[in-house]
Amino acid sequence: MIAIKVPPLGESIVEATVARWLKRAGDTVSQGETLVELETDKITVEVPALQAGVLAKQAHKEGDVVKVGDELGEIEEGAGSVAPREATPAAAAGSAPLREATAAPAKVAPAARRAAAEAGIDPGTVGGSGRGGLVTKSDVVAAAQAPARPAPSAPVSAPRAVAAPADVPAPSQGESRFPQAAAAGGRPLPAAQRFPQAPQAQPPLPGTNETREPMSTRRKRIAENLLQAQHATAHLTTFNEVDMSAVSAVRARLKERVEKEHGVKLTYMPFFAKATSMALAAYPIVNAQIDGTDIVYRHYVNLGIAVASDQGLVVPVVKNADRKGMIEFSRDLAAVATRARDGKLTMDDLTGGTFTITNGGVFGSLISTPILNYPQVGILGLHKIQDRPVAIDGRVEIRPMMFVALSYDHRIVDGQQAVLFLVRVKELMEDPAAMLID
Repeated sequence: MIAIKVPPLGESIVEATVARWLKRAGDTVSQGETLVELETDKITVEVPALQAGVLAKQAHKEGDVVKVGDELGEIEEGAGSVAPREATPAAAAGSAPLREATAAPAKVAPAARRAAAEAGIDPGTVGGSGRGGLVTKSDVVAAAQAPARPAPSAPVSAPRAVAAPADVPAPSQGESRFPQAAAAGGRPLPAAQRFPQAPQAQPPLPGTNETREPMSTRRKRIAENLLQAQHATAHLTTFNEVDMSAVSAVRARLKERVEKEHGVKLTYMPFFAKATSMALAAYPIVNAQIDGTDIVYRHYVNLGIAVASDQGLVVPVVKNADRKGMIEFSRDLAAVATRARDGKLTMDDLTGGTFTITNGGVFGSLISTPILNYPQVGILGLHKIQDRPVAIDGRVEIRPMMFVALSYDHRIVDGQQAVLFLVRVKELMEDPAAMLID
């Protein structure tokens, strides 16, 4: 027997939750094939089979909390001599084309498997656009939106709606969440499928009207971190608003050219990233960190972008954002967004951030007070772009306006510095040409 053990999970991470078993006891497995997914407070870890054989037992069920080194199950070597399990009547009645489609299973990302299960789609029938033919969640979404093929002779249940990736933008503000928002054939997804579905509770037991379930490891750590940010910092928020007319005009003029020549979508986020980096250079205390009784100034900007994923809130980091042009930033953000969407983020993707941007506007938020990503001392909140009447040179005009919010740690960031930082971001966004002057 070969023991399946919880592998090292990353720096300072000692436990995880068994999120999903991909194999059942008695299933044959190939060397390197994923057996089980573990969910930590930051990433999803896939545990592969070290040898080919048969999964003899599962030592922990889904939802159990396990520690590094714990035994998850056992594999019995010698898969070739094991007869396949008897097919169920439903499987035996399956059509030949379906058996052919699943005979050579494709490589499927975990997020794509979940989306396929929700949509009632066999992931083996979906073409993969990822590296090496990997089937991504976007591929499943596109397949779900494709015209339906003739129904088989046996009745099948209707597919449920599939949530689009978190980076699909709200129509009122363009693709402001992520550069790689995509739908089938480039068409926008229906509104009901534009955002991740809210977690669904299990139905209550007969005679009750409540449901109780344990929090996942990730949700518990998110709760702990948010409370720590509230208790360990002097949290304060200042607001301003940005006239998005100029940057919208620049983006509209250049986005097709940028996509054609560089293969990336020009969204609003690179403009905000550039403006933020320049404002942090002018007011470095907002990019600093408290270490005991010292203030540590960082002469670089590792920019975190808050993401609402199916597994909960994550903040992947674009390293050295201050040294990147908008095209390079867009490309790097697209790559990390894809990894977030497919559940492939690494610890390096999630660590080392010095400042964070969060965009509640993609969900329709008009104004909010973002909470600090501790131990960072500043976070910029973006919101929905909305046409509003404003006074321009003594006249009332309708302009596309966005409220922006800076939450900061008042222990080291004074109100004056916070306000001036936000004013600098506003000035740069309202005059994008000024970003060319360092």
